[in-house]
Amino acid sequence: METKIVNASVRTLFGKPGRNILKSQAKVPGIFYANKTEPIAIEALENSIKQLHFTSKSYLINLQIEGHEPQQCVLKAIQLDPVTEKIVHFDMYGLTKGEKVTIDVPVKYEGNSVGVIAGGQLSINLHKLSIQCLPKDLPNSLTVDITPLKLGHSFNVGKLNYPNITILHPVETVLCAITIPRGVEIPVETEEVAAEPEVIARGKDKDED
Repeated sequence: METKIVNASVRTLFGKPGRNILKSQAKVPGIFYANKTEPIAIEALENSIKQLHFTSKSYLINLQIEGHEPQQCVLKAIQLDPVTEKIVHFDMYGLTKGEKVTIDVPVKYEGNSVGVIAGGQLSINLHKLSIQCLPKDLPNSLTVDITPLKLGHSFNVGKLNYPNITILHPVETVLCAITIPRGVEIPVETEEVAAEPEVIARGKDKDED
């Protein structure tokens, strides 16, 4: 998994006045926490957090809090303004060697589905999946190859196979499907039937009379 550096400082401004001051500085409030570690209220530039959220990848984060040792983290949660969709708060979770972490990772859909070629439409149900694994096994994303999907077929979680990664969704969860637009007919698959040898009727030989 790729790593991004995020610089932060300990937050000293709280409440609505504090949020307004951070906003004027193009910063957002957040929190860092880890197993057996006291949480630290922090603040960081909004753009440094944007690069972690508005992306098709997940990243390891080298969190450098002023006055503290650097911490290897993941972006655990983010809160957006429901109207503007601007970031209003973020959570950073510190990783511990040998301890599994739960995180949402993006799903990438690749290939040119035979069903789409036949006139169908790709319908995507999920763009992220929750997984659990050791930090060393964290992927940037999970890939789904839609090439073999035919008209009316779907791809579910049970078809994914990633060693050392547990996907925290039921196996029947549908990730995507090739839907059939009105007017498009599903071709009937037929098997070729071997042609029977032609039988030619033979009359009586003259000698048989």
